[in-house]
Amino acid sequence: MPQSLSKVLLHVVFSTKNRENVISNNIQPKLNAYISGVCRKFESQAFRVGGTDNHVHIACSLPRTLTISKLLEELKKSSSKWLKAQDHILKSFSWQAGYGAFSLGQSQMDDLLKYIDNQKEHHKVKTYKEELMDLLHKYNIEYDERYLWD
Repeated sequence: MPQSLSKVLLHVVFSTKNRENVISNNIQPKLNAYISGVCRKFESQAFRVGGTDNHVHIACSLPRTLTISKLLEELKKSSSKWLKAQDHILKSFSWQAGYGAFSLGQSQMDDLLKYIDNQKEHHKVKTYKEELMDLLHKYNIEYDERYLWD
């Protein structure tokens, strides 16, 4: 085949450093739009970006020419710099060091989009830590809890 084609779908999640509640309701939609723009810049399609005051979920495609780690490095670096410029309260903002990135099939996309859309309701009854542990179990990820939290 003379052409390289791929469609790799990802569910990405990462939190603020120490899960600090610093992403205000006012800034969240702007941050989501900004992250979507960064995805486009790197030829990733952002199907949905959402989250709460201390973390972000992204449903996106993985560009054929990037690794997951490079895409996430660019997303986190760029959005962190953007957030710091939005408000003096955020001048020392940073994301956690790591991230979760999970593959999914096209048939799972609608459920993921609904899940991201319902983050505010979801987190009325579940913390980010509980949510991440659920995701790690759902995707059957082995982990060492000593290294999950900064």
